[in-house]
Amino acid sequence: MSEQGVSGGAAPPAADVVEFFDTTLRDGEQSPGASLDPLAKLQVARQLARLQVDVIEAGFPASSPGDLEAVRTIAREVQGPAVTGLARAVRSDIDAVHEAVRDASRHLIHVFIGVSDVHITEKLGLDRAQVLARIREAVSYARSLCTTVQFSPEDAGRADPDYLCEAVQVAVDAGAGVVNLPDTTGYCLPFEFGELVSTVRSQVRGMAGVLVSVHCHDDLGLATANSLAGIAAGARRVEGCINGLGERAGNAAIEEVAMALRVRRPLLGLGDNLDARELVPTSRMVAALTGIGVPPNKPVVGGNAFSHASGVHQHGVLRDRRTYEIIAAEEVGADGTQIVLTARSGRHALVHRLHRIGVDLPAGDLSAVWARFLEVADGSKQVEDEVLIRIVGEVHGYRPGAAAQ
Repeated sequence: MSEQGVSGGAAPPAADVVEFFDTTLRDGEQSPGASLDPLAKLQVARQLARLQVDVIEAGFPASSPGDLEAVRTIAREVQGPAVTGLARAVRSDIDAVHEAVRDASRHLIHVFIGVSDVHITEKLGLDRAQVLARIREAVSYARSLCTTVQFSPEDAGRADPDYLCEAVQVAVDAGAGVVNLPDTTGYCLPFEFGELVSTVRSQVRGMAGVLVSVHCHDDLGLATANSLAGIAAGARRVEGCINGLGERAGNAAIEEVAMALRVRRPLLGLGDNLDARELVPTSRMVAALTGIGVPPNKPVVGGNAFSHASGVHQHGVLRDRRTYEIIAAEEVGADGTQIVLTARSGRHALVHRLHRIGVDLPAGDLSAVWARFLEVADGSKQVEDEVLIRIVGEVHGYRPGAAAQ
């Protein structure tokens, strides 16, 4: 079959479109405890296709025969996104990726090698010149097998900028159509990472025909901010994981970067190809299959993302959700705005919940229920519907659906 480049590979995407490269099945699966069997990986890949990510990095085929087979199954069965796998800058790894992804309708080979001095000397046991030679050989070889090759200079965030540009130049000259700049250790501050992307784009020859991608880790809690800084500096692809999974503190969370682009579209002027309504369903699937739950305060997909417990917030949201919500829950596939009754809730929230469960109290009768509600709420994290029904019954003898006496 003819081998096609991915959208944004040999030909960069439109200047106003940001692509998403999902590495949940590779970097995300490297989270301790997140290992997925081949069937689970296929389930997640199919859901990522429904989400309409642009690229799925389905695994590290050289790591084991099982992972190679899992990536090959995804390449054959999942339609829509391009499929890739990760390869060190050695021929055997590149051959494994090619074998795994070659049957996909769209695919690429992703080659990486460390370019910071600590990686070059301490991890690889090489010198700078030897690393450049490996880049040239690996990218050239991968390019002989596949139309689109992505090169990642690992630990770019801590590399000498001049040497980083030299390494990227070698990769571009050897045929890399995508250059991915990783902040592998989550070291950079946003202004630094933006400058790094700008430097590579301006100093390396031939970058006009190359798609620049960014891959940020969250060791300092800056993965989303750094990804956005990279986009502002001209990157048009973001790598990340669902729920922010990944090595150590994780990768940039796909859902966070995507919704930042959408909420601030009037300012940024950038679009994407995702079906955002699939973000919460995808998050829930990944959490269920990996066994790694989503913190309730997680942006966009956490259980509290559209929940309100304070009386001031509840009053505002009940009048107009835009007072405290910058994203519509339905836009990301969530269940909708949730009014949570606690000791911090106000009367507006109580009346709203009473009405929802079928009890409409005359204004003059509300005070006694409100007083009893506060007594119960002070001893509880939140007051559920069945408790509220009991409170109303205790005070007034009402039943859900009963008319006021």
